[in-house]
Amino acid sequence: MTRSAIEHGTEGPLPPARDGRRVTQLTVTEEDRRVAWLATAAVGLSLVDAAIPSPLPGVKPGLANIVTLVVLARYGWATAVWVSGLRVLAGSLLLGYFLAPGFFLSLTGTTLSLLTLGLARHLPSRWFGPVSLSILAAFAHIGGQLLLARAWLIPHDGVFLLTPVFAGAALVFGTINGLIAAKLLAETPPSDSADV
Repeated sequence: MTRSAIEHGTEGPLPPARDGRRVTQLTVTEEDRRVAWLATAAVGLSLVDAAIPSPLPGVKPGLANIVTLVVLARYGWATAVWVSGLRVLAGSLLLGYFLAPGFFLSLTGTTLSLLTLGLARHLPSRWFGPVSLSILAAFAHIGGQLLLARAWLIPHDGVFLLTPVFAGAALVFGTINGLIAAKLLAETPPSDSADV
């Protein structure tokens, strides 16, 4: 049975357990706490997203992307990757589609979205603010999902006939999420941000 310093309210090494097993002590940093809180916010928004009715599977507002954009601007790309990864994992567990096709679609879209944001953050901020980045990320996300759907779930080029619908949704929701992220960034003073 493992015990932690948290259980005993101590910060130093713990005495050996009565049964002679080694004791594992985990150190939780402020960065860990920040990532956990931000991932919790992103998961909460994912749950709200899932509750919104959609005319087509995959056409969702992507509210959790607001958190990703704020995290990217405040704490850097590496933290945004952690928050997004935890959001995909925890969200799929809570919604019951872990390792189902929806999980892999979400993971693929999120991965391409994060790679796009990682490249786009080096573009001139004068022209590429939260709204532009949000739109780019939304297009990358839906593009990744369409490519995976074509390669795995619907092996027919007819899936690409949905591209205009998904692209229109990406443009609309990407713009709205970017505007919300920009407003949050303007209203919230920057704290000690850590870059990559």
